[in-house]
Amino acid sequence: MENQNKPFLDKSAIPVCNILGVKIAAIDMQWLLSFVDSHIEQLRGDYICVSNVHTTVTAYEDPAYLKVQNGGILAIPDGGPLSAVGRKRGFKDMQRTTGPDFMEQVFRISAEKGYRHYFYGSTQQTLDSLFASLQKKYPGIQIAGMYSPPFRPLTAEEDEMVVRQIMASNPDFIWVGLGAPKQEIWMADHKGKVNGLMVGVGAGFDYFVGNIQRAPQWMQKCNLEWLYRLIQDPKRLFKRYLHTNPAFIWHAYIRGK
Repeated sequence: MENQNKPFLDKSAIPVCNILGVKIAAIDMQWLLSFVDSHIEQLRGDYICVSNVHTTVTAYEDPAYLKVQNGGILAIPDGGPLSAVGRKRGFKDMQRTTGPDFMEQVFRISAEKGYRHYFYGSTQQTLDSLFASLQKKYPGIQIAGMYSPPFRPLTAEEDEMVVRQIMASNPDFIWVGLGAPKQEIWMADHKGKVNGLMVGVGAGFDYFVGNIQRAPQWMQKCNLEWLYRLIQDPKRLFKRYLHTNPAFIWHAYIRGK
């Protein structure tokens, strides 16, 4: 159950840029890290959407998913085109804040801060590799728990079991790697039911264990990481990018939505 005694956090104080109806946080990584660290107790039970062109266009076309994207405490600009649109609309300090980069920055300070982490999603093999990788790279990191859900909807009893497990592990962060839009819907459904800050990180687990490679820095800076991912996984991503990229250009850049 949601903690009624949790300190109030004024969401209206967060700078946002409305892009296709999604309230994208007009922030940079330093702002995000400072905000989360300063409000970690107030953020328990809430969620952060790691938003990109695909999720933003999907939300524009699906009112139910738009509600999910705007229902968390933050929708951060993971996709470079989002921050570029934001700067064009007057948010000069808005920068790309990717899910994997945010994870890495939080992991680096976790031992010092005493943060506890729970990982939900992906395969058991990936989670086992992730556990070993994080323990080696970030000495002292506290991994409170991990769970690889089946590739089907959980029954009510299974979901209750997972919630109890998460509550018992008392995490500060619950990293959710189910892919969009499934992970955002899961977080929205569990808002107020778990005791940590949920962050939907898509393929973030795979990046940390080397299953997927990040694009070179020059491609990231030129907003071309999507192309690098397409080259790695054309079968899954071609149809997505063929629709969402032109739709984003038309609606956000040309129409100014």
